Amino acid sequence: MQRGASVAVSAALLLASAALAQETPVASDEPLAAAAKDAQQALRQTFTNLQFEDFGPAPVKGPLYQANAGGKMIYFAPESGHLLFAAVYDRNGVNVTALAQDASARKRLNAIDTGQALVIGPPGAPKVIEFTDPDCPYCQALDRFWAAKAAEGKQVQRFIFFVSGIHPEAAAKAEHILCSPDRAAAFRAIYSGAVPKTLTKCATGEATVTAHGQIVRKLAVSGTPTLFVEGRMISGFQQAEIEAFLDRQQGASDARP
Repeated sequence: MQRGASVAVSAALLLASAALAQETPVASDEPLAAAAKDAQQALRQTFTNLQFEDFGPAPVKGPLYQANAGGKMIYFAPESGHLLFAAVYDRNGVNVTALAQDASARKRLNAIDTGQALVIGPPGAPKVIEFTDPDCPYCQALDRFWAAKAAEGKQVQRFIFFVSGIHPEAAAKAEHILCSPDRAAAFRAIYSGAVPKTLTKCATGEATVTAHGQIVRKLAVSGTPTLFVEGRMISGFQQAEIEAFLDRQQGASDARP
C-alpha cells in the first residue's frame, strides 16, 4: 500500500469498519486518549474538507494488506482478523484503490487471448472485452444498451467471452450462438429472450465454450457482465462509466483531422 494512503486508510477504517467487524472493547487510558486526539487533529489537517464525528479507535489492529479478489481490492488486517471493503484516498484526493484495480486489470488483459472471442461490431470501432452470460438480465440489458448506442452512431467492437458457470443453461446457449451460421444474429436473439426449440451443437462451439471457461477461471471473473475498456475493468452494467467511455472515444474521434 502506498505510504501517502496511510492516513486515508485510518479514516476509512474509522468510518466504515464498524459495520464489517465485531465490536472490540478498548481501554480508555490517557496515552490512548492523547493518541486519538493527535490522530483526530491529523485527520482534520490532512483532509480539510472532510466532515466527521464520533472519532475514536477502530477495531482493526496491526498492519494492513491489500489483495485483489475478482477485480476488487480488499484489505486484510491479520493481527485482528478483519477484512475491509473500502476505497482508500491519499491526502491529494487520489483514489489509490482505483489505481490498484486498474493496474491489476491491465495485468489481467495480458492473459486474454482475443483470438478466441466472439467478435461483434465493426473493425476500427472502440474495443470492449466483455464477459457475459446469456441468462444474465444485466447482460441482456447491456446488449440492448449497445444496440441503442450503435443507433446513435457510437458503435463498439465487442470481444465476447461466455461465462457459463452461473446459470444452468448458459453453456448450451453459448454453444448454440457459436455454432450458428450467423452468430451475431443468434446472439441478439438469445439475449432478447428467444429460446429455440432445439439448441444447436457442434464440436467447435463446445471447444470454444470450454476455452472461455478456462479464461474466466484464470482471470477469476466472478460476475457478469464484466468489461475491460481502456485498460480498466468495469464490474456490472455501470451505465454512467460506459457512457463516459463512449464520450471519450467520440471526443477523440472528433479531434482527429
